[in-house]
Amino acid sequence: MKKILLAVSILMISVSAFAQSEKYNTMMKSTIALMDSAKTKDDYMATANRFELIANKEKSQWLPFYYAAYCNQMTCYMGLKGEEIDAVCDRAEAAINKADSLQPNNSEIYVMKARVNGARIMVSPMSRGAKYGKISAGILMQAEAIDSLNPRIYLTRGQALFYTPKMFGGGKERAKPVLEKSMNCYSKYKPATELHPNWGLGFTGYLLGQCEEKK
Repeated sequence: MKKILLAVSILMISVSAFAQSEKYNTMMKSTIALMDSAKTKDDYMATANRFELIANKEKSQWLPFYYAAYCNQMTCYMGLKGEEIDAVCDRAEAAINKADSLQPNNSEIYVMKARVNGARIMVSPMSRGAKYGKISAGILMQAEAIDSLNPRIYLTRGQALFYTPKMFGGGKERAKPVLEKSMNCYSKYKPATELHPNWGLGFTGYLLGQCEEKK
């Protein structure tokens, strides 16, 4: 009788865990779809909020925290200024640090940390470029040491070079080979699951197109 009760208990726990997993997967898929279709600051902020809600319910999962950080840092490129950028970056940093605590030594998480630091430059490019550019570059080197085939490493590095003035070591000519490396990595890249990061290909192609345009 005890063995039967134990078996029933294990089955009930397994069914409950499966139901929770299915609910999590469904919520994540729908929110990732919203993220992929986001175009405005409000779109990204609303999607970040949804990921944060999922993260607060699924505290052991790193991906909702990761995507919340991604959506928050994306809003920095959509008209935010000064303290608004820092506030959103603080929110993104808190989320990606939580992801890091759940999934240490993950290349994707390091890329996102680099992007958040890069976004802080926009508060004041002249006074912040050297400091946060160096921090971001160092974090990308860590990401590359973990997984040198991650295409988002080279997208992030190439993007930084593309938007850095030529007089400060950037420009299209320096960005182009880095972005080409990103495209090459994308051609071989397969996400671990359908919930894992799979963004950036379109933007890499856009930047490369800009690099190839005649001056």
